[in-house]
Amino acid sequence: MKKVTVYVTLKAGVLDPQGKAIQESLNSLGYQEVKEARVGKVIELTVDDGPDLEARVKDMCDKLLANPVMEDYRFRVEEAVQA
Repeated sequence: MKKVTVYVTLKAGVLDPQGKAIQESLNSLGYQEVKEARVGKVIELTVDDGPDLEARVKDMCDKLLANPVMEDYRFRVEEAVQA
């Protein structure tokens, strides 16, 4: 089994109203050093291993997990820790 961690972020230049609200809230709390905040998402998958795993994960990202028009993504594949 493998653990796949997918990181999805907005592309540069895409407006991020949630990030802007976080940045303004942190500033109002006294954290003036925060000049920008960007919000993304992390998706963790536990999957069966296979010879074409990375290609299949890329396909999952392109088809469902990320919007390729507005978002970039990267992913990491590692051994799943079994409890």
